[in-house]
This record gives sequence, C-alpha cells and structure tokens, in this order.
Amino acid sequence: MSESASLIASLDELRQQALAACAEAKDLRMLESLRTSFLGKKGRLTSILKGVGRLSAEERPLVGKHVNELKTVLAQAFSEAESRLQVVAEAARIAAERLDVSLPGRKLASGAQHPLQKGLNEISDIFSRMGFTIAEGPEIEDEFHNFDALNIPPEHPARAMHDTFFLRSEDEQTSLLRTHTSPVQIRAMMKHLECNGESPLAVVAPGRVYRCDHDVTHSPMFHQVEVFKVGEDVSMAHLKGVLQYFLSTYFNRDLPIRLRPSYFPFTEPSAEVDMGCVLCDGKGCRVCKGSGWLEVLGSGMIHPNVLKAVGMDPARWSGFAFGLGVERLVMLKYGIPDLRLFFENDVRFLRRIGG
Repeated sequence: MSESASLIASLDELRQQALAACAEAKDLRMLESLRTSFLGKKGRLTSILKGVGRLSAEERPLVGKHVNELKTVLAQAFSEAESRLQVVAEAARIAAERLDVSLPGRKLASGAQHPLQKGLNEISDIFSRMGFTIAEGPEIEDEFHNFDALNIPPEHPARAMHDTFFLRSEDEQTSLLRTHTSPVQIRAMMKHLECNGESPLAVVAPGRVYRCDHDVTHSPMFHQVEVFKVGEDVSMAHLKGVLQYFLSTYFNRDLPIRLRPSYFPFTEPSAEVDMGCVLCDGKGCRVCKGSGWLEVLGSGMIHPNVLKAVGMDPARWSGFAFGLGVERLVMLKYGIPDLRLFFENDVRFLRRIGG
C-alpha cells in the first residue's frame, strides 16, 4: 500500500471513531475533551498529518482533499453534538432548580424577647394603663441626683451600703454608675416644675442599675423600676391601692399584700411590701421560709427633703414612691432558681421563658 493510501485509510478510521465518540458524549465537558483529543494541536489528526511531508507532489493534493473533507465533517459533528448537549444541560439545570410549590414551606426559627426585657415591658405596660408616664434617665449620674437630692448626704451610711461604681472624670467632677433608678424621679420632678408644675405627676422609670455585688441572687448590673406619684392629696392609701393592683395584675391572681414599717432615707414614712407567696399560695414553703409571705419591694411617702431639693413645697405637695427589682419579680413569676441564668445566654432558657 502506498504512503498516500495509508494516510487516507488512517483519516477514514479517525473519521469513524470521532463521529462515534461525538454520538456517545454525555456532557459538554466530555465533548470538549474529545475535541481536543481528535482535533487539538497535539491531537490524533495532527499526528496523522505529520506524514504528509513524506508524500510526493502528485499525492499531496489527493490527501489534502481528504483532510479538508474530514475537518468539515468533524466540525459539523462536534457542533451538532454541542447543540444537543447544551439542550440536555439546560434541561438538567431547570429540573434541578425546579420548585415544587405543593411542598410545605420551611419554618424559620423565630427570635424571642429576653426574659428581663419581657418583664420590663409587662411591668411598664401595667403602670401605663394606670396613667403613669414612662420616663428614662442617664445611667452615668452625678452625686446630686443619685444621692444628695434623695436625702442621702455624704456622711450617710446608705452610700456605703450601695457599693457604688465611681468613675474617673477629666473635669474632676464625681461621676458614678447609678445605683438605683430613683434619680429619674428627681429629674422628672424638676422638669415638671420647669414646664408648669401645677398638675399631678405620675411616672414609671425602668432601667439598668449597677452595684458591686455578684452571687446567686445578685448581679453587678441589674434592672429596677422606679414608680412615683406627686400631687396635692396623695396618701399611703393611694400607694397601697397601686401596689395591690400592680402585683395582682402582674402575677395574674388576687394577692394579699402587707406593709411593714421600715426605713429609707428618701421616704417618710417607709414600708417594706410583702405579698402572699406565689409558689405555695401562702401555705408556707422553702422559698417563703414557711411564713406564706415574700418581701418584694420597698416603698413609702416621698420625704419632704426630697421635695425641697427639687423646689416643691412639702406643705402643698405629697407623693409616694417605690422601687422594684425586675429580676426578682421575673424569677418569682417563672420559678427561676438562679439569677445568673439571665446572663448566660443559654438559648434554651431564653426561648422557654421569653418566647
């Protein structure tokens, strides 16, 4: 067999193999690999064409004609295969991205309020329904609003009892993290006098407070709600009625309360407030130490010195005030044994109480 005949036979064999491979290609990646294998710079057709240089001048045109026909046939075959596989690939993509609208939707995990925020909202809402206005104040306070105006002078032992966080200040003025929300009472009364000062004033002031304390029942940062009312005829009877309504509403049951004489520098007379134990219904348990009563907050009539500090005449004005710890009330309502659970960020706990 002549050299030209051998080359033509190799070209025909290459043609049959390439057409068969195109027909069997499963995807575009496989087809591109076959194209490189047959027609690439280092492909089989290039390898065969290396033998053309050994042909005579008469044989070269004949072989060249077969090469051109082969290239045309294979180019068309690869183009048709590419079009076919593109349709297949598009169909596969559509099938993979297809949505079955009959399937139930995926339920997204919803968030929950922190139990303390939930408690603050519930408490504030109860007092708002009684006509109290919500007020806020700065958490970094001065000694006048946090102590002096509340009848707690520099030498008073109550300052030491509060275990205050004092702050350094560039202007050498004494600043501190407020130890209670009572400073809001001072600011609200002073602002009220600046406006008109003739109408009664009823305020609920929720917020964070800070003291140097940390154990099972105390935290260096905790939440209080200060509640007070000032008017021309406010009495202890009003105080007891507000407390009775609030505690019964918050715990969603009729609760007995009692007021025991006590002492606070900013109220006179002062009283500790006990309520019937919500855990044993007053029968006596470990939490109430068998007494059937739980101490929940301190209260009293606003001290005349406090009224004088803000510019109110004690002979005309009177008022009551009390402060409650949000953590304690929330713990009692939901049976939470350890205060530190509020700050550990255990999602299971937060969802169970705050959801």
